[in-house]
Amino acid sequence: MAYHARSISLPTRSNPLAAAVEAQLCKLRSSDLTSSITNNLVALKDLYECVEDFLSTEDGKCLDAVLDRSCMLLDVCETIKDVLSMMKQSAQDLQSSIRRQSNEFDAYMSSRKKVCKVIQKCLSDLKKNTNKNNDFVSDVLTEVEATTLAVFESVLSFLSAPKQRSLVSKLTTKNSTQQVVNEVTKIDIALKSKVIEAKEVQKPLAALEMNLQELEQGLESVFRCLIKNRVSLLNILNQ
Repeated sequence: MAYHARSISLPTRSNPLAAAVEAQLCKLRSSDLTSSITNNLVALKDLYECVEDFLSTEDGKCLDAVLDRSCMLLDVCETIKDVLSMMKQSAQDLQSSIRRQSNEFDAYMSSRKKVCKVIQKCLSDLKKNTNKNNDFVSDVLTEVEATTLAVFESVLSFLSAPKQRSLVSKLTTKNSTQQVVNEVTKIDIALKSKVIEAKEVQKPLAALEMNLQELEQGLESVFRCLIKNRVSLLNILNQ
């Protein structure tokens, strides 16, 4: 999913609302999407709070197009929420089985396969949506959508624990090719090894549960902002 940065043509002095949105966009652009996912969700929430005010400056054709695309963003966000919920439940089930010393690793790996299929489909849909352009949408709101999809992609890449370089690297100006080895990866590697010891899984599993909880909270805040954003669009267009 390629991210093409655009320069916003609106003068800062004549449109301070656009400047506020651009400041939040710059904050997200300068961050490392592969290692600060929770922080990026917080920044994304802040971005949409700025967008709320900016919407009143846009024309009807632009807002109609943004309204259509807002459903897509909500659908993607909801899919990621479902993925987080599934992973959280399977992680808790695995933790319980380790405490009971039943070590039901197969159930976790089966759940992981299902989750990864959902993630790959969502990533494929993101690529298709990213390539869709609308001439009516302003540069500001085009960048907001592209940045939102970039953050969503970073969450999905983290949860899928990709073996290869993440697509997220294409969204940033950083040239690092270092693979991010997170808790998801560590658990997958441990469970796929021939000799599995529960102690090798417990520490990254506990860390994963904490990360999933933080991501769930951050994504819920973004989801509420997206809903509020859509309601604002409807209100403006119905005036």
